[in-house]
Amino acid sequence: MAKETTKATAAKAAPTKQVKKNVFPLDKINFVLIAICVVLIALGFILMAGSPNEGSTFNYDIFSSRRTVVGPTIALLGFVLMVPAIMYKKKNTNANNEEA
Repeated sequence: MAKETTKATAAKAAPTKQVKKNVFPLDKINFVLIAICVVLIALGFILMAGSPNEGSTFNYDIFSSRRTVVGPTIALLGFVLMVPAIMYKKKNTNANNEEA
């Protein structure tokens, strides 16, 4: 019978490679912030909704501040906050996760 050499055991131990974990560009907090922005946009559009003019009568509600100021402001705020929500990067306090 052949004897097993130490070179073979050393060669077996050497090719172990670390498997990289899939790293997504967005974390869970990014998706939460994006969802909040989408809710703000939807809320702004809901606040802008209402009944239109009906032809024979003039509806003064189309000039209410809710439909002309508050709704568009909330929708615009949702669109503007979408950029920081996507760009937000959580600060890494764990020293073990620095290997990238």
